[in-house]
Amino acid sequence: MSEALVVRGVRASYGSTEVLHGIDLAVPRGAVLAVVGPSGSGKTTLLRCIGGFEFPTAGDVFIDGVSVCGQTWVPPHKRSIGYVSQDGALFPHLSVRSNVGFGLPRSERTPEAIAELLEIVNLSPDLAKRRPDQLSGGQQQRVSLARALARHPAVMLLDEPFSALDTHLRESTRDLVGEVLHEAGVTTVLVTHDQEEALAFADLVAVLEAGELRQVGPPQEVYERPNDLATARLLGSTLELDAIVTRGMAQTVIGPIPALGVPDGAATVVARPHQVSARLDVRGDWIVRSLAFHGDHRRLTLGPVSGESGPTFRVSTDQPLRVGDRMSISLIGRALVVPAID
Repeated sequence: MSEALVVRGVRASYGSTEVLHGIDLAVPRGAVLAVVGPSGSGKTTLLRCIGGFEFPTAGDVFIDGVSVCGQTWVPPHKRSIGYVSQDGALFPHLSVRSNVGFGLPRSERTPEAIAELLEIVNLSPDLAKRRPDQLSGGQQQRVSLARALARHPAVMLLDEPFSALDTHLRESTRDLVGEVLHEAGVTTVLVTHDQEEALAFADLVAVLEAGELRQVGPPQEVYERPNDLATARLLGSTLELDAIVTRGMAQTVIGPIPALGVPDGAATVVARPHQVSARLDVRGDWIVRSLAFHGDHRRLTLGPVSGESGPTFRVSTDQPLRVGDRMSISLIGRALVVPAID
């Protein structure tokens, strides 16, 4: 089996409410999968089913080719997994050395082994005597990662491990953790509600909503070619235009958009903000209604010159524009066209 993790038909319920509806996933060895979705979508439940902290009502889980759920049941401590939670779950009364050593067999809990694990996560062995409350949030998460790596897991499970950190620390910690896992060749599943984090961190992105997988694929593919409107909205800001499709072309207020394979009738054209190209044009149909300075760029809000109600566009530019300037708008690249929902 070339996949380190396989999930087949996993279902899970809380009482009479089913929260996972037959999930199928396969993660290649050494790959990083990010499961992204809104609160209540079932992300953490899926992770806990993989780790053995929840009992699925149906389905199978294989880790490193071994059945751990379905055909048999293997408890969490006997599965080849590492687990890092949102708060790190360090023992507050134990030193860093003792926390990291908890992941090692007693016979291997040597100062040298602890120091090596700390160095892997870019922490000085001098921190080994400190308690968790004497560390920064980023350092605590790296200690938690070192403890998880001590088990030499086939699969690492990360349950929103960066969400409690401030923006700068979150990015730097995420980058370091990604480098460590990549160098160690550990297959990883990250659960997050942050779409930017999912896109930046992972080799594969799985979009989960209401207990169902919407789409699985490489980050750029899922972002630029979402299967549906819900997936597009979940992964970032969207520009949505009403359209009428006729013979493979969607007619919109900014002109025709290719819509091959979409049935004739009402539809919605969905694009990303960076696909909007706006240029100064004294005969343009759009006018700058407001400007906001954002340091390295300006954010424009554009509306119809006619003043009639209609769509507005928010466009980033470094052009020296003024309120009242007229502009033309076009789309760059491929847009998603979906039939309108009655």
